Amino acid sequence: MIPIKRIHHAAIICSDYEKSKHFYVNILGLTVLNETYRAERNSYKLDLRVGGIYQIELFSFPEAPVRSSYPEARGLRHLAFEVDDVEAAAARLTAQGVQVEPIRVDETSGKRFTFFADPDGLPLELYEA
Repeated sequence: MIPIKRIHHAAIICSDYEKSKHFYVNILGLTVLNETYRAERNSYKLDLRVGGIYQIELFSFPEAPVRSSYPEARGLRHLAFEVDDVEAAAARLTAQGVQVEPIRVDETSGKRFTFFADPDGLPLELYEA
């Protein structure tokens, strides 16, 4: 067995780097750890801190193909962020012009959650701790 400790990062490829950078940094409030422009690939890589433990790597690649993202399609379904108050977090997103689904309750845990999307339509979730 491999002694895996935790998830280190999630990687996201965006279609518009500046728009996505603004969304993840200025709207979601993630902290920039490092930003690199790779001229040979005409690509940016932005490392973002999520809480004090996790990271998101935001990549840009010219002409990256579109990936189908349906609620029940195979593959990664969504990325969830833990918050203390889902209603307050959803209100902050809505105030920034982000469309947020109605808050629901998880049938198994009894916890509240909601979904929204990043600029490329990637499904993101707020899940109340």
